[in-house]
Amino acid sequence: MDEEKKALEFDEIASNVFAPIYSVIASQIKEKTNINKGTCLDIGCGGGHLGAEVTKITNMFTFLLDISPYALKIADNRIKNNDLDYRMETLCGDVHNIPFEDETIELAISRGSIWFWEDQVKAFKEIYRVLSKGGCAYIGGGYGNAKLKKEVFEKMEAREGDWEERRKGFVKDNNAEKFNRILTEANIPSYEIIDDDSGL
Repeated sequence: MDEEKKALEFDEIASNVFAPIYSVIASQIKEKTNINKGTCLDIGCGGGHLGAEVTKITNMFTFLLDISPYALKIADNRIKNNDLDYRMETLCGDVHNIPFEDETIELAISRGSIWFWEDQVKAFKEIYRVLSKGGCAYIGGGYGNAKLKKEVFEKMEAREGDWEERRKGFVKDNNAEKFNRILTEANIPSYEIIDDDSGL
């Protein structure tokens, strides 16, 4: 599948099936991190759903970072459609080489891109490098809560039939134990791994 078609398909699923999870996760991020101002970086943002929701409920300026220019084109439209032009900006880049100076980001977020990072240790080192003192990262593949997770699974299974099997394929081995090893290897001094019925 070509990259533009893939970006459009991802966004269509995010906008229709996954749509309810983003505002819930954004609220959880705000509550858990207690960060409400400064600069937010949404890594592997796709169409920018999570970044937009965080921006709406905080006083943050948010950069949407993705390796796909096609995803960023979709994200640009989402920014305009939400009248967030003055508080959000897209940026083409890679989690393994984040285009920001050291200690310049108050909040780094990412939902669903972690499974696709080629070198997760290097990626976490980069995220930690750009975090300001007192900054925080909220990274994973959660669904907000168990009810929303069940709804998403049911909708995706109805759409694609083999979705649960394919999902297992790209999230396999990505468990709490593995991330404990990765974060230790990346020399992240303080972290919490939440693995519950809403996801990791």
